[in-house]
Amino acid sequence: MASLMKVASRWELQKLLLTLAAALAVAWCGVVLVALLRHLWFVDAHGNPRPTDFIEVWVAGKLVLSGTPATPYDWHAHHLAQVAAARHPFPGFFGWHYPPLFLFAAAGLALLPYLPAFGTWLAVTFAVYAPVVAKIAGRKEAALLAFAWPATLTNMITGQNGFLSGALIGGTLLFLDVQPVLAGIFLGLLTYKPQLGLLFPIVLAADRRWRVLASACLTAVVAGLILPYLAFGTGPFQAFVHFLPQTENAVLENGMAGWNKQQTILGLAHCLGAGAAAAWALYAVVAAVTAAGVLWLWRSRDVAPAVKAAALATGALVLTPYLYIYDLPVLVIPLAFLFRDKSFDREEWIGIAAINCLLLSFMWFAVPIGAVAILTVAGLIARRAIQSHRASCGMNLNLPLQARA
Repeated sequence: MASLMKVASRWELQKLLLTLAAALAVAWCGVVLVALLRHLWFVDAHGNPRPTDFIEVWVAGKLVLSGTPATPYDWHAHHLAQVAAARHPFPGFFGWHYPPLFLFAAAGLALLPYLPAFGTWLAVTFAVYAPVVAKIAGRKEAALLAFAWPATLTNMITGQNGFLSGALIGGTLLFLDVQPVLAGIFLGLLTYKPQLGLLFPIVLAADRRWRVLASACLTAVVAGLILPYLAFGTGPFQAFVHFLPQTENAVLENGMAGWNKQQTILGLAHCLGAGAAAAWALYAVVAAVTAAGVLWLWRSRDVAPAVKAAALATGALVLTPYLYIYDLPVLVIPLAFLFRDKSFDREEWIGIAAINCLLLSFMWFAVPIGAVAILTVAGLIARRAIQSHRASCGMNLNLPLQARA
């Protein structure tokens, strides 16, 4: 009777969560629909592009199609092109910091008018991201939960690439054991945003995943170097290298975009009043501890592969010093892997609810709350790993002495 009540209680909880997820999904759609009707999203009342992050992508693509693929890396020239596209001056600047690989996506989107391009980008990237999440979790409903994730709304409003990053990281880990070459292709394409992949080569090399690494390197060379060179020449590469120090100085040294927007240990430290040296020192310590912890998990025989995958996906977010709130659809990936390992218990559901509240609070409190959310997910993973280790030790203690020997 007690077990039946427990199953019924769990079923009721799942129905409640799916209902809440559906309500949030409808709410996100309502928010963007109202914003669209009030000309606060996509385009203004005159049909001109509104200055959001997506305008830099679409304008960069227009510059590529016009025969000047190196121009997006020139901040001043790119801003003038954005102003021309919006047909009015606007404060701030949307900088192009991507390697030449991403110019292909920009050029493809620029073949469409701005409004269809914006919608196509979101639809296509979510159509790749949602099945990956569902496949990892082993439940179709996981796609609905992914859409209800608070960072989804931010990614939709800005027209950013959080869905694409989540799909690539999730695909890498999903196919790691069954199709290592395909996993390497996903990882190689992640070089469009290389700061998200800093931990992968370290862990995969330590785990002797040579086929994955070889596939990733080949993909990165072909897609990231050879094809852009054949399509655009050397100009974008020279411009990318030339303006890279300017990007680093503006984003990571001076925090020109606002430290409150950097959802990293570095951004959190700055917002708490730390100076540059102290902030970088704290980031380095946390990054080193995280890398060591993930490596230890991957070498442990007591930890399930899904928990290891969750740790690597989360550790990748901890290690990057450059992360925005729209990147955090990626944070769904480790949670999906934890669910793949086993269903969440009450404490984990409480933790996930807290993470959702943290991400929602970013709309009202301009602080790097995403860093706290990432560390909370890391805590859930550590708890699951400790449970696995204790369970393994208990099983070993119950074995006969001859079996243990």
